[in-house]
Amino acid sequence: MTMLCETCSKEFERTTCPHCKEDIFRFGAYCYLCGGELAVEPSAGEEPGEDDDFSRRILCSDGTCIGVIGEDGICKVCGKPYTPESE
Repeated sequence: MTMLCETCSKEFERTTCPHCKEDIFRFGAYCYLCGGELAVEPSAGEEPGEDDDFSRRILCSDGTCIGVIGEDGICKVCGKPYTPESE
């Protein structure tokens, strides 16, 4: 079974929760079944200094978070998925 993001049509990654041992989709930093924290996996090719182009950064849509959205569409600080503002 696959699940696609409504915003970018990217396929969500599957992972096994280290706490409840269930096979889940990775929507953020926490398991949506048990609430356990998921291990942070660095994006492929991500190295310090790679995000130096400030004009291309997308800020977290949470409103209270100061993080930026990674290549996977998830905030690098709070783990919430990006939700664009409706105009």
